[in-house]
Amino acid sequence: MAKKKARIVVVGSANVDLTTFTDQFPKPGETLFGKSFDLGFGGKGANQAVAAAYCGAEAHMVARVGDDLFGPASIRNFKKLGIGAKNVKMVKNVSTGVAPIFVEANGQNRILVVKGANDKLTPKAVGKATSLLKKADMIVLQFEIPLETIYYTVKLAKKHNVPVLLNPAPAMKVDLAKIQDVDYFIPNESEAEAITGKAVKTVDDAKKCAEHLLSKGLKRVILTLGERGALLASKDGMDLMPSFKVKSVDSTGAGDAFIGSFAVFLGEGLPEREAVSRANLYAAISTTGIGTQKSFIKRRKFDRAWKKRSRA
Repeated sequence: MAKKKARIVVVGSANVDLTTFTDQFPKPGETLFGKSFDLGFGGKGANQAVAAAYCGAEAHMVARVGDDLFGPASIRNFKKLGIGAKNVKMVKNVSTGVAPIFVEANGQNRILVVKGANDKLTPKAVGKATSLLKKADMIVLQFEIPLETIYYTVKLAKKHNVPVLLNPAPAMKVDLAKIQDVDYFIPNESEAEAITGKAVKTVDDAKKCAEHLLSKGLKRVILTLGERGALLASKDGMDLMPSFKVKSVDSTGAGDAFIGSFAVFLGEGLPEREAVSRANLYAAISTTGIGTQKSFIKRRKFDRAWKKRSRA
């Protein structure tokens, strides 16, 4: 049983995914009819907040959206899902972050991400949410907002003794010295490789990469390795937490499912290894459905699955 209700604050991105399914991609100057269209709410930050809320947390979002059609809709979606949106503000004359996605019949996709209002989530904007942030059990960050905002939030969290989880996605170079106060640094294989310059093809590669990150001053590193599980690394040693076998149909959003759920399990006071293991299962289950937020399950359903798996 959970010891308490975790308060998770996500400082991050809010996008709208615009997915068009087509038999073939048009040539330059050509117009074709698509097969179907789907509009969904996304953005790594928003996805992680949804996963946290579904896992039973008191979840809050600190974000910026545009003053277009998608801005108010994004805020309504947060409120509908029970996510605190007091610190989700609309920015004038800027579009909401969008991701037009084109999927061909063979499953091949082409994605264009327009960051829009996500780039307006400045240190000053985060500073206005200080009263909320300092009461969090965990602050969650990703790389779809300006790096200067990430550095600022890490410093703010340290000042108020609030744990921080940083998911360096999408991958980009980062000044590791400015994020040494992060409590959990959680990249996947490609993100870890982009940041360290070290290939991560095997578990041994992952261990060497984690070792390198720890040597740079990071406290705890969790490398998510898909079907191979998650490598938990700190100065106390390394532990590969195995994944759970499921019938996967779409892995989109699995990383966000892991981040959001792990923050909750840890925030509830569960032991670190158990929190990782539970997050592994939550992420695995998300791959059995299509999409991101739509594939995340509620806590009651997860608890049943966890009980069943832990008995096996």
